[in-house]
Amino acid sequence: MKLTIVGGGGFRVPQVFEAIAAADAPVRIDELSLFDVSESRLTTIRAVIEQLSARSPAPPRITVTTDLGDALRHADFVFSAVRIGGTHGRTVDERTALELDVLGQETVGPGGLAFALRTLPFMTRLAATIRDVAPEAWVINFTNPAGIVTEAMCALLGDRVVGICDTPIGLMRRAVAAAGVSPEVVHFDYVGLNHLGWLRSVSVDGDHLMPRLLGSDEALGQIEEARLMGFDWVRALGALPNEYLYYYYFTREATERIRSAPATRGEIIDRQQTEFFSAPGDDPLAAWTRVRHEREATYMAESRRDGERRLASDVDGGGYQRVALDLMAALTTGAQARMILNVRNNRLVPQLPDDAVVEVGCVVDGDGVHPWPIAPVTGEMLGLLTQVKSAERLVIGAARDRSRELAWRAFAAHPFVDSVRVAQLLLERYSEQFEAIATLGG
Repeated sequence: MKLTIVGGGGFRVPQVFEAIAAADAPVRIDELSLFDVSESRLTTIRAVIEQLSARSPAPPRITVTTDLGDALRHADFVFSAVRIGGTHGRTVDERTALELDVLGQETVGPGGLAFALRTLPFMTRLAATIRDVAPEAWVINFTNPAGIVTEAMCALLGDRVVGICDTPIGLMRRAVAAAGVSPEVVHFDYVGLNHLGWLRSVSVDGDHLMPRLLGSDEALGQIEEARLMGFDWVRALGALPNEYLYYYYFTREATERIRSAPATRGEIIDRQQTEFFSAPGDDPLAAWTRVRHEREATYMAESRRDGERRLASDVDGGGYQRVALDLMAALTTGAQARMILNVRNNRLVPQLPDDAVVEVGCVVDGDGVHPWPIAPVTGEMLGLLTQVKSAERLVIGAARDRSRELAWRAFAAHPFVDSVRVAQLLLERYSEQFEAIATLGG
């Protein structure tokens, strides 16, 4: 079986290799094809992987190429993991918003919309190439902002493209562990968008765990999301929010913490990865491992109190690469898996268009991905969901139609932006930095 990674020179690619080459990997990959536009990054990542391969029990054959058609040909699965503009682009996304007193974060708010505007043109071309070269391949999208990118790709690839993220399934697993159970099958209700969702119920063998969790300080103390947002708030919601909802519920506090920090997380990652790719040294695996640990230590640091570190249980779940392998295993073997994935709405949330991508619980098997029915979404959850989705769809339209007006409306529609004039300034300043945004038409 052939797996192609588009963005194969990305820093996190060795984590994918570790997962697929592990003795307990749920699927076996015969060929791992790495595509990237940067030969130097491919060379560095290949050097890391070759060191990992020497100590791996079941390493696949590795090929690297800067020819997209060659990389995709005969692929059974395609992982999309690109970052248009690199880590420097992320720093611009975040700082440009902060300079206008708007929260700057990689995937949510104006930073995420700017990221989408420069990413979607490539992603739609990629989807068209996959459709032509590897029409039977399943496409698993990691490229951020994942929900927006997946929705744009679905327009060309239909249900054979699925967006994944490890934060929702990690939340569900933390909730189950905090309840003190370790079941084979968990029934749960999760709904939202990528980086904006809620775990509203969890049950095992008919035992509903959410009331027990919300009623116990000890249990909530084991759940990172509850610690981030406060026990009183999650009890008021009656649900456990995705960790990225911190930025929506505590926008003022998050903005101030990011602004007052010596550097944004994007700037830290840009420095770390620039140094790594510039001079990986004689032991690239050791250098990569060191930078990886530094990167993980700063994840959502602005949401934690000074000196507070993530617990080992906070990173349970194996990362996005494990989610992807579980998805691949279910599709290829037919063994059912219960997952939280980004898929087309198709009336799950009646207030949203059918072709809008939502993040919900699904059963995956040999016949594909099957979202299960969810409880109605109401109140402030529905309000936030529909408002953010409106901004996402406007930005998709702006990239598709090359429309500056739609881009302006997208920025103005987002709840982080409290002024149409600020939205216009955001668009102007991002245009100064990124050609893909500067060349939008009227």
